[in-house]
Amino acid sequence: MTDLARPTEGTLIFSDILGLVGPKLRAVEEEVARNLRSEIGVIDELGSYLANGGGKRVRPLLLLLSAQMAGYRGDRDVLFAAVFEFIHTATLVHDDIIDEASLRRGRSSLNAAWGNGITVLLGDYLYIKSMSMALTADDLRIIKILAEITLRMIEGEMIQSRRVGDIDMTAGEQLEIVRRKTAFLFSGCSLVGGVLAKAGPEREEALRSYGMNLGMSFQIVDDMLDFTADEKTLGKPVATDLREGKLTLPLIYLMERGNPEHRARVAAVLEDRDFSRVGSEEIVALVRENGTLERTRELARQYGERARMELRCFPDSVARRALESLPDLILSRDH
Repeated sequence: MTDLARPTEGTLIFSDILGLVGPKLRAVEEEVARNLRSEIGVIDELGSYLANGGGKRVRPLLLLLSAQMAGYRGDRDVLFAAVFEFIHTATLVHDDIIDEASLRRGRSSLNAAWGNGITVLLGDYLYIKSMSMALTADDLRIIKILAEITLRMIEGEMIQSRRVGDIDMTAGEQLEIVRRKTAFLFSGCSLVGGVLAKAGPEREEALRSYGMNLGMSFQIVDDMLDFTADEKTLGKPVATDLREGKLTLPLIYLMERGNPEHRARVAAVLEDRDFSRVGSEEIVALVRENGTLERTRELARQYGERARMELRCFPDSVARRALESLPDLILSRDH
């Protein structure tokens, strides 16, 4: 998770944040690994591949920090942090099938290595497994939160699938997809931390809103990195979203400028689903030279600041300062 380790001045460094929840985060890793194991050979094989694939674990970190800040002292935060990581992993597995992706975090995606049929079943398995894990805590309210989040995420994927190849996608429409596909899961992580701590309606709502805004910032930065990071660092080819027919904010802002030459180049990639007529370096140059990356980054910063403001109802603590630092760490990501 070193990509979150370069803070701006006044921000806690990642090693400090990790120190606050390090033992619990290791327990989450153990819980995830344990629940990925299976007596069914093919499930165990694919589960081991997933377990060895790395990942930022931002969502478990968010839940653990939120629970700590809200005063939780039990161990169910570890269980639910693992549950959220299972839900997140299931969405990645299904996304790669839909996008026909061949790489995930610098190595072959599951669908590329094992085929779509068994991979979609594994995604389904992970979703149901996450709910089975959550049911062991016997907390109906949290189960409802998890079900609602999963529905919103699937809705977001369906909306996005219908808009693939649409060069007229607006910023508002794209942000709604981001809200459903990414930010709802972040909001659930922070909210469940408050629910476990019985933080009360006002503070639970503050945590929900914090996670929602942080998730928006995280995904907007992710979309920006599709044009700014190199392939080795990113773990996949640059401008992958455009190749898959998706217009994200940097290109949407470029289209808003109304330059017909720019529109024609982007339209060619959307039509071809590759960079045979227009090179990826040409598209990257367009967003770099026309100020759309700066505009995208500023929006991510604004969402991060909104997230930070939601924490004012909590007393000062190292956990609160850690959560206040996450927006800056997200902005400094390189993959």
